[in-house]
Amino acid sequence: MEFLVITGMSGAGKTQASNILEDMGYYCIDNMPSAMIPYFAELYSKMPGKTADVAFVIDVRGESDFLPLLTELDILKDSGYNCRTVFIDCEDRVLINRYKETRRVHPLVTLKNISVNEALALERKMLRPVRESADYIIDTSALTPSQLRDKLIAIQNSSRTGSLVITCMSFGYKYGIATEADLVFDVRCFPNPFYVPELKNLTGLDEAVRNYVFSSKQTLEFMNRLYDMIDFLVPLYAEEGKTQLTIAIGCTGGKHRSVAITEALKTHLFAEGLNVISVHRDIIKKFIGDK
Repeated sequence: MEFLVITGMSGAGKTQASNILEDMGYYCIDNMPSAMIPYFAELYSKMPGKTADVAFVIDVRGESDFLPLLTELDILKDSGYNCRTVFIDCEDRVLINRYKETRRVHPLVTLKNISVNEALALERKMLRPVRESADYIIDTSALTPSQLRDKLIAIQNSSRTGSLVITCMSFGYKYGIATEADLVFDVRCFPNPFYVPELKNLTGLDEAVRNYVFSSKQTLEFMNRLYDMIDFLVPLYAEEGKTQLTIAIGCTGGKHRSVAITEALKTHLFAEGLNVISVHRDIIKKFIGDK
């Protein structure tokens, strides 16, 4: 039995994560006061037939100070319970757009009578201790619902196997670097399918683009060296106690070279028996000057 705490920025996707976890078999509880968590865990674990994993969704609606939450989680772990924290994050500009699109109000705007920008800054300050101590951080700024589900499934699998969760991410430099990445590789030096008319409007998920990308001797040499480096580093990260690793591959637009190479790296790591998913941050952006 596992107790999973889901917290993070308002509007980042905690409700969606809770719905996904319910579909995965978790018993989800929304906005439980942190002081009640150890008592609930003790009672729940003693109830006959209760074997489902539990997810607590906690945010600023019910917590004015998150330091006690960390204390309660330490109590839970000291009592022998398997407890982990997932922090759902998102860039401020994306959160503001989400509030505009849904016409919802940030909870601190009403509670503190402040602007959205001020509310986000205050919420980040309140949540900083929890984010710094979280076992996993998921940035939903560019994630689709299915990609969020993949990340949560990978986290669930890591709990059962004790393995590192590896995210292979493609991105386009023209849209900004992947700030959440632990390792970043620039593949803009390799032949670009963008300049091939019949490939321009395809992506690295298409076979024709993959064949073009990997027809280059330089790309194949890079892949061999990349595999060797990642195979060397992953056990070291796991030994250190790292729970998640994000490897980002960037080209100019994030649709051709980076996508093909990201998928190849994911396939390689999966064949090694590792807990790995792929995310293509910029693949759905418009094909405007993608080079």
